[in-house]
Amino acid sequence: MLDSSMSRRNVLRTAVVTAAAASGAGLLASPADAAPGHALPYPDIVDTSHASKEVARIMRGFFTAKSRHDPDELMTYFDKQDAFYIDASSGSVWPDWDALDAVFHAFLPSAPPDALSYPIRIVGDEHSALVSFEDTPSLFGRELRILGSVTFNRRRKIVRWIDYWDGRSSLRATSIGPTYPTDFHDGVVNTAPAVIRAATRLQDAFAAGDAAAATALFSFDAVLEDMAAHARVQGQLQIQRYLSRALPIVPYGVGASVAHVVGSRQGGGYEWHAAPSAAPMRRGNTAIELDASGKVTRLTAVYDAGLLSYPTYQSLVLTSAEAPL
Repeated sequence: MLDSSMSRRNVLRTAVVTAAAASGAGLLASPADAAPGHALPYPDIVDTSHASKEVARIMRGFFTAKSRHDPDELMTYFDKQDAFYIDASSGSVWPDWDALDAVFHAFLPSAPPDALSYPIRIVGDEHSALVSFEDTPSLFGRELRILGSVTFNRRRKIVRWIDYWDGRSSLRATSIGPTYPTDFHDGVVNTAPAVIRAATRLQDAFAAGDAAAATALFSFDAVLEDMAAHARVQGQLQIQRYLSRALPIVPYGVGASVAHVVGSRQGGGYEWHAAPSAAPMRRGNTAIELDASGKVTRLTAVYDAGLLSYPTYQSLVLTSAEAPL
């Protein structure tokens, strides 16, 4: 049974240390995807309105295997030669299929029944996608609400997966240490040009502190969410007022830049290099949904606010407040 007092990083580090002793699991002939209509081991609440049917099917099978604690099936979703996985918040890296195979075999089979991992929202397609998902407290000792950046190869196997979550919201201390990864395989790209253009234009406006230019890229009734600051604003007018206050201080604002983009013409997500003012924070992740004209209808940002001082964090939260009437 997973010890709930252990951190996700410690659990995964322990598994990697034991990798040499772990026996390699052979790939199954094909993943046993959970078919629509069949009972799932997790809450069936996923929003796939901006996802292709194929990526929804792939993720259904992936999270079914993970929530059923079946590492053999889970590993069939990763490419045997090019798998790569980073937890950007803990700084843990699994550079290949064997390392991932060892870690999943180390903790999944003995996880308690309520240790679940399941998708909440999928944006993109079978080339690349942004996946918002939940890891329940029994899995790693804390609730983790994650935005994952996922890239597939031509055979629809995962070759790059990067997780981002907020340590402060998860009540878990994190840090940027000397072993924090510097290579995130940002050059591994299988992304639609439309979402690359949308992400680049939006982040360029954020980086310049130009709230008006950024707001013009949103639809009239768009929603902007900051998971770390617990902020949610709706509509272009509110969004522009919020960005005018927030862009000078949020980690994805002035001075930040695009690192990697995933998704389709319906949207996806982009990882970003944090603004220098957010040091020691290095990166964060933002999900974007697009309408038929390419306007942003929903934006959700996540970063590790636990890396910021509490006064700085409080100032971020206060940006949601409107001016006195």
